[in-house]
Amino acid sequence: MMKIFSLLLMLYCMVFADTEFAKPLPSIEHPRKIIFSIKSADHEAINHLLSSANNVLKFYGPEKVQMEIVAYYHGIESLLKKNPDIAVRVQTLMQYDVDFVACGNTMQTKHIEPNELIDGARIVTAGIVEVTERVQDGWIYIVP
Repeated sequence: MMKIFSLLLMLYCMVFADTEFAKPLPSIEHPRKIIFSIKSADHEAINHLLSSANNVLKFYGPEKVQMEIVAYYHGIESLLKKNPDIAVRVQTLMQYDVDFVACGNTMQTKHIEPNELIDGARIVTAGIVEVTERVQDGWIYIVP
């Protein structure tokens, strides 16, 4: 009997529970400012992060989100043209104004030239500093 009650309670919560928005509500005037970082070259991890970013955009609506994804260390792989499956996903997110940022220090260490990056990727001196400055400016740092 307890198992049935627990199951019914869980089903009720899944059907009727919803996210409660913090104030100010997400809007064009007050977008959610979200930053992700990619530091792994593992394609499964990269695809998981890109899916998470996509889910956030679908939930809020792209007009209510300002999003930046910073690639550094081995994660720079996510911004290289030589990975066409990932490049297509990155370019799709770029169409929704997601800003992709490459770490210049990583590029220098790994001898990566700017023309090897997916078109539209922005280069900064230090990726981790980019994340730090966004967080300091009130952005939400998500690590999926």
